[in-house]
Amino acid sequence: MNKKLIALAVAAAIAPAAAMADSGNVSIYGIMDVSYDITDNGNTATAQGIRTQKVSSNSSRLGFKGTEDLGNGLAAIWQIESQINADGNGLSSSATGGTTFGGRNTFAGLSSKTAGTAILGRHDTPYKLATRSLDYFGDGLADNRNLMGQGAGSFDGRQSDVVAYISPTVSGMHAAIAHVSGAETATTSGQAKGGAWSLMGMYDNGPLMASLAYEKHNFGDATAAGSATIVTPTSLVAGTAVVTPGSAATSTGTLGVAGLANRSEKAWKLGVGYKIMPAFEVGFAYEKISNDLGTANADTGHKAYTLGGKYSMGSNDLKLAYTHVGDAAGTSASGAKQWALGVDHNMSKRTKVYAQYVKLSNDTNGAYGLNGAGATGSVTAKGADADPSAWSFGMRHNF
Repeated sequence: MNKKLIALAVAAAIAPAAAMADSGNVSIYGIMDVSYDITDNGNTATAQGIRTQKVSSNSSRLGFKGTEDLGNGLAAIWQIESQINADGNGLSSSATGGTTFGGRNTFAGLSSKTAGTAILGRHDTPYKLATRSLDYFGDGLADNRNLMGQGAGSFDGRQSDVVAYISPTVSGMHAAIAHVSGAETATTSGQAKGGAWSLMGMYDNGPLMASLAYEKHNFGDATAAGSATIVTPTSLVAGTAVVTPGSAATSTGTLGVAGLANRSEKAWKLGVGYKIMPAFEVGFAYEKISNDLGTANADTGHKAYTLGGKYSMGSNDLKLAYTHVGDAAGTSASGAKQWALGVDHNMSKRTKVYAQYVKLSNDTNGAYGLNGAGATGSVTAKGADADPSAWSFGMRHNF
């Protein structure tokens, strides 16, 4: 299966390379992924969609990482990773990280081949890492996170104030657990400030990858103040149904939100990937989100799944994926489905060009969009029942 799950997110934390064992060794790495997108935010019953053409930067990044050998199998590790908006748009956007230095996975910690790794900083949650390798359109407009991981707080996100532990890999198996602290200051003594727990277990050996993940968000007192770590939607309303399907914003919120005092949400997810033959692999993920965020603490959660595959022919990879999110509990016809089709042409081991098409169809009361989960050129749905779509032609280079 695709090893980029570890290589891009936690390679420095899980398995420091022998080549970096020298004291003071620093590696520079990154990705430049830029595309020309033709988008349509979709028609509704009362309005015509708007078509646009734009250049997007799709999770382009620049990073620095290193280790120091401390002896007896122990190493100090660190990483600083920043987003690059290669299209020049959103340079100060809180949603994308903008020009914030170290806005992506940035941490320091200790790593042992026998005892595992502990890190402190900002990082993708174990819940997110559990199935990222199963998304064949990740980081672009067709990312399955357009529909997956959509809660009041992002279940497929990168969080600040993270303390995480990653176990050693034994016979293809490893596990990870992380705690996310809530608001960093409180306005009253003893005030609950919220927080989150995230954990996952994974088996990745030979043709099979399987993972199971769980995450819970505890929202603190309504008057909590301070720096936020869990993203929240803009449509929260105290005392009423607080989650509109598909309305979760990418801007940062707070774990102490009016209307969410002492409430919580949780999700679990199962992922399976299998390489049927050297040229053909498939991936499937299923998740269930539940909460007490509705009126009188009613559940407004939902279920979602994604199924995709990739077939390689010489230098070309053909990709297909289908993602579906069901109705939010208590809101009929609020789901959506997404189809994505693409082809990658690998010009070398580090450079490829690609073409993709994605179409998202909302149900009558659904309002999901092509938010890209990393693309600066996201497409917000025209409104409920809209069917946004996009063509994307781009180039990706790893260095």
